[in-house]
Amino acid sequence: MPDRIVLLVTSPRLPAGLLTAQAWDLVRAAPVYAAADSPQAGALRAAGVEVKVVGGEAQVAAEALLADPAPTVVWLAGPDGDPAVARRVGLRLASEPGSAELELVYGSWDPPGARLLDVVAVMDRLRSPGGCPWDAEQTHRSLAHYLLEEVYEAYDEMVRGDLAALREELGDVLLQVAFHSRIAEELPDDERWSIDDVAGDLVEKLVRRHPHVFSSVEVDGAEHVAANWEEIKKAEKSRESVMDGVALSQPALALAAKLLSRARKAGIAVPVPEAPADPTRDEPALGATLLAQTAAAGEAGLDAEGALRQAALTYAKDVRKAESQSV
Repeated sequence: MPDRIVLLVTSPRLPAGLLTAQAWDLVRAAPVYAAADSPQAGALRAAGVEVKVVGGEAQVAAEALLADPAPTVVWLAGPDGDPAVARRVGLRLASEPGSAELELVYGSWDPPGARLLDVVAVMDRLRSPGGCPWDAEQTHRSLAHYLLEEVYEAYDEMVRGDLAALREELGDVLLQVAFHSRIAEELPDDERWSIDDVAGDLVEKLVRRHPHVFSSVEVDGAEHVAANWEEIKKAEKSRESVMDGVALSQPALALAAKLLSRARKAGIAVPVPEAPADPTRDEPALGATLLAQTAAAGEAGLDAEGALRQAALTYAKDVRKAESQSV
């Protein structure tokens, strides 16, 4: 029986063979066992390390490890750490006081964000032949309304302060990013892009727009950071008008507030229509009144979209109360 049995756990999300120095020292100095062939086992063999495959049954694996006469033996654990093997070996050692020591060693581990690789892999499986028929039929256009819905649902949970629900809804938003990116991989060569391109563009943008972090620019507070961001963004976009780049599909009240804010920040004094005496006589009159009210709210530092939303939610609450009283 060995003096030491090491359960070597590695991340399935990192390239096979990317191990710590401690792990390489272990596998080069001691017999290595595994339940099955794997990319990690192949990488060790390519480096001259013998890996003995004994099958996935816990009892058989435990007996092979305990029967090896070497001072130290290594079990190359699977992605889940092979708890059944660890438990079987542990029970055997517990029944024999003074026997071998059981040790857990991490040869590699997931860096932050590693589970995003799983998102990409699952989305690829769903979209590929033999995957999900519904997913395979989707296009950027057919998914468009789902993107809006998921963002609104995430916003609702954020406003409610339900952080557990927000976590789930952000996952749904992330699904839309992964889905659209996977669809784009099927475009013609001159139009094709992937989630790596999306992530790469984002990283470049964040670095470029934070020169006070990644370069030598100095700032004196958050307002200065925001001003720098807008200047850098303006130079990047080369827009002809301050009205360019506004999302026109957003709710009308939010759209009006955004356009008014853009004009105000640019110092462009274009008067808004005066509110008619009878704002309900027709839609143009109503629109002019709403625009005037939105402009006034912006000048006062108020959020017209948020105010209307809150009023609508209060009204919904009152309706529910009236319903309950009429039963």
